[in-house]
Formats: sequence, structure tokens, C-alpha cells
Amino acid sequence: MLHNKNIMGRNFIKLLADLRFAIIILLLIASFSIIGTIIEQNQSTEVYQLNYPLETPIWGFLSWKLILFFGFDHIYTTPWFLVLILILGFSLITCTILQQLPSFKISKRCQFFRTPGQFKRLKIKNKISNKFLSNFIFKLNHLKYSIFQQQEIIYSYKGLIGRVAPILVHGSLILILIGAILGSLGGFNSQELISKSQSFTIQNIINRGQFTKIPNITTRVNDFWITYTKQTTVNQFYSDLSFLDNSGKEVKHKIISVNHPLIYKDITFYQTDWDLSGIRLKLNSNLILQYPLVLGTNNPKTKVWVTWVPFTNDSSDGVVVLVNNLHGYISIYDKSGQFLNNLQVNENINLENPIGLIDIITLTGLQIKADPGITIIYTGFGFLMISTLISYVTYSQIWVILNKNEIFIGGNTNRAKFDFELEFQKILNKKRL
Repeated sequence: MLHNKNIMGRNFIKLLADLRFAIIILLLIASFSIIGTIIEQNQSTEVYQLNYPLETPIWGFLSWKLILFFGFDHIYTTPWFLVLILILGFSLITCTILQQLPSFKISKRCQFFRTPGQFKRLKIKNKISNKFLSNFIFKLNHLKYSIFQQQEIIYSYKGLIGRVAPILVHGSLILILIGAILGSLGGFNSQELISKSQSFTIQNIINRGQFTKIPNITTRVNDFWITYTKQTTVNQFYSDLSFLDNSGKEVKHKIISVNHPLIYKDITFYQTDWDLSGIRLKLNSNLILQYPLVLGTNNPKTKVWVTWVPFTNDSSDGVVVLVNNLHGYISIYDKSGQFLNNLQVNENINLENPIGLIDIITLTGLQIKADPGITIIYTGFGFLMISTLISYVTYSQIWVILNKNEIFIGGNTNRAKFDFELEFQKILNKKRL
């Protein structure tokens, strides 16, 4: 019974170390990742019920119940997806230990040929007179071959570092997988809409890992503004942020913008969006009131906010206020839709009642993300790029046997075989380099 268990264990380890098995797992992960890019991730149940109804499922079978049952709404954090990543990681580790490392150790050994018959398995081989032996060894040394000799047999190689590339590739992929798991289990993503002069803590969490701890960071939005091009289109959004300690004292301050985020305590703050929440008006020269703004169109390229400012208690008379930019003015229309005037900040006009614009209340959209595995992922990709460069270094071997008046010479390489043949012919050339 114990013997059978040992056999099963060895077979299982061999399966993990099999490159074909790793490729199958990698293809499964890639396939589910494609599904994750097609199906919207981390949305509410209502969104999936609307887009993937039971009555008319996509492709005849993909309904919202199927999506929620298998976790296709949050693929990258589902237990089965993380298990696939772990299996791939163990497969790479096993393959590295059982195959790549032993292969590298063998490459470092002196692999002498002891009989001329061994040259039959080489495609690149030749014979020369033994009087050219010293010239031959000189050329090997000049071409930076490592040379080893035992009496009448010689073994030489170069490009051993190229044999390190597969080990680095596996190590890089393992680091990337570890980083992905850490980010999935310990990261979070939040979206906040905050008005200027307001302080906030991270609350509106879009998604988070099973072991995520949301930090208690107090942030104040000191100001928010938009710059425009000469064609009056939006050029850039800016948010002036301050981070406060428990006593309310500022410990860090920075202005962020789109593509210029801020990293604070391993948490990244991105400038992503903006909105308007209201306007402050002065009525009858002394009464200051705040009116909420409502987005009047769903077109992101032509955002227009609107509100009603009543002049009577029953709201039967008043004006319509429109705002479509942050140039610092509002447009005023009567209740029939007739344009009356534009009103700038700190400016007053007289309609039926005096109206003054005090302020346009803006909201800045901040995306706040934490990914504890991102540094490990970047390190993995860095090693992966290095291993790609190293893999271009060819590992070449040359064997020599002195047999009476003849020298048997043969060589082999793992890539760039045509270049190696040219180099081999150069070595056989009787002239010195």
C-alpha cells in the first residue's frame, strides 16, 4: 500500500513538472482571463440581470444566473481562479527543480567524448591533422571558449549564461503569480466624488480582496479646477490634496492630475473624473442659498447641469440655470426657455430679483487603489525581460579527440546553428586569426 502511494506521489510530481501540463493550465488561465475582459467585472446584480437576461441569454446559454454562480462577475478573485494560479506556480517550481536546475548543472560539467564513434551523432564535425592542434586551441581561446583537457581528449564550451535563461523565465513567472495572488487577496479599489474643502476617508469600495484591510487615511481636497484648450475643450483636471494625521495636521501635500497620480503609504490616488453638485446664489442682495445641480444629459462629451431657482414660495415663477463648463459662469433662462444672460462668479444682475453668483460647487473624482503585489509583479517582469535578452546567448560545445595523426573535431549548439557553422569553419581554418 505504501509502495503504491509512493508511486502515485512520484507520478503526480512528474505530472506537475511536465511542460505540457503547465501549458494546459496556462491556457485555462488565459481563457478565463479573456472571459473576464468580455464580461463586466465587479458590477451590481442589477447590471447583469439587465445585460444577460434569462429569457434571451447571450450565445444561447450565458445568463446572469450562470455568471453569478461561477463567479464570472469577479473572475480574478474567485477561489478556483486563484487555485489555477497556484497549480501553475507549483508546476513551474517543480519543473525548475527537477528539470531546469539539473540541466544547468549538467551544462557546467566536463562532458568529454572518449571515442571517435561518439562524433557520429553530431551534424557538425570534421578531421584535421594533429600538427594544427596548437593553432586550434589558440582559436578556441580567442573565441572565449572555456577549455578542459584530459590527456588526448578536449572539451570546450561558451555561452553558459544562456542556459540560465529558462530558470530565470520560470522564476520570473513565479514572482508574477505571487504578486497577482497578493494583489487579489490584499488589494482594493475605491471611487470617491468629493467637493473641494471637504475631508474624507476611503469608504466607497468597488472591490476588495478577502484579506484586505482598508487604511484609515484622512484626505482633504483643498481645490479642484479644469484647464481648457483654445478650442474650449477640456485639457486637464487638477486636484489639490492634503493628507492629515489624527490631530488634523497636514503631513503631505500634492497636486495631482490625469496620468500624474500620487502614492501615499503604498496607496495610489488617481485623478479620474469630475462633477458639479450645486451653486451658491445671493438673492435680494442679502439671502445666500445653495441649489443642487442635476446632470441634464448622459453624453460625457457635452455635460450640462441644470437647476431651478424659484422667485416665489410656491415655485411657480423663477429661472432655469445651466452650467456646462468650469469657466466660472452660469447661463440663465426664463421658464419658457428664453436666454436671459450669463452670470460670472462674484457678479450680480437684476432680473425680477437681484441675483449674484457666489460659487459653483465642484466635485473631483478620485480613484484610490492599493495592490500589495505590484512591486513583486514589476520585479518579475524585469527579470523576464533580462531572461529574454540572456536567451539570445547561444550555448555552444566543441569536442576534440587526438587519434594518432588525426584530430576528430565536432560541435553542437542550441540555437543560431548557421552562425555556429561559420564559427566552426573559422576554427578549422589553418590560418591564425
